[in-house]
Amino acid sequence: MRRIAVMLTLPLLAAGVLAGCGGSSSSPAASPAVTVSGGFGRAPVVRIPAQPAGKTLAVRTLVQGNGPAFGKTDSFVGNYSVYLWSGNSHRQLQTSFAGKGAAPTLFGGQLLPGLETALIGKKMGSRVLAVVPPQDGFGSKGNLQAGIKGTDTLVFVVDMIKDYAANASASGKEVSLGGHGLPKVTAATGTAPKITIPSGKPPSGLKVKTLVKGSGPVAASGDMLVVQYVGVNWRTGTSFDSSWSHGRPFNFTLNGSPSLVITGWNKGLAGQTVGSRVLLVIPPADGYGKAGSQQAGIRGTDTLVFAVDILGAFKGA
Repeated sequence: MRRIAVMLTLPLLAAGVLAGCGGSSSSPAASPAVTVSGGFGRAPVVRIPAQPAGKTLAVRTLVQGNGPAFGKTDSFVGNYSVYLWSGNSHRQLQTSFAGKGAAPTLFGGQLLPGLETALIGKKMGSRVLAVVPPQDGFGSKGNLQAGIKGTDTLVFVVDMIKDYAANASASGKEVSLGGHGLPKVTAATGTAPKITIPSGKPPSGLKVKTLVKGSGPVAASGDMLVVQYVGVNWRTGTSFDSSWSHGRPFNFTLNGSPSLVITGWNKGLAGQTVGSRVLLVIPPADGYGKAGSQQAGIRGTDTLVFAVDILGAFKGA
């Protein structure tokens, strides 16, 4: 579960989540002045001329993939580099291809208009170049937090790795529904799990139980995980957060620093396999601590219960 009020580290998408080579091009064609070299999965070498950018959106598919197409309600895991093109100069703003802690990210939600136009319908395995003018980016106000002025153009190179539908869920074999003193978890295919809290006091320590056993890779520290989740407060029996209600999966780095998730997630999901659904019963010490979270209605003495579906685990670039 994402920490309340913690922003993700990619401020270049409209919703706070980011978001010469051969190949086929899409209309309108990319400016021939911007060139990109390097293969899919490797850090691109981007050359931007010392002259002002054009005023129209330019898109080019540099590497044509053959995987599923990215749909408007989907999310996908990808690597990216983004440059700020201002007048006759340019500089790199962010990249997931290199540097300490570099890892793919999850693109989804409300992308910048130009980036959405560039990526919707493209197939996984593709590398896409998008030259995004201000009117298709952050508009005339720019983005002060990211150092982007209202006259700046953004240049994106995106490698599209794996697509996830909004209702993606655990794909492994069901081995338990919980119960026997722990919450019970049930769900129809493609729907949010329902968590039923038993009578009685919660356990005093962290409890981890695999409900659906996946056959994918093992989640290890430093991996970027893509998950679906439902969180319920044991005291109230009601849900306080859910990726399903947000309409898209959630991503975070397992045992990342700083961490975007509570301690119980890092402890309970390490060593689990992709495709699994995991029940986490998390005491305050491994949750929000004595302070709780007023925004989420969580007291400092509340035990939290999660059903977490592990959809994917990705190593750094």
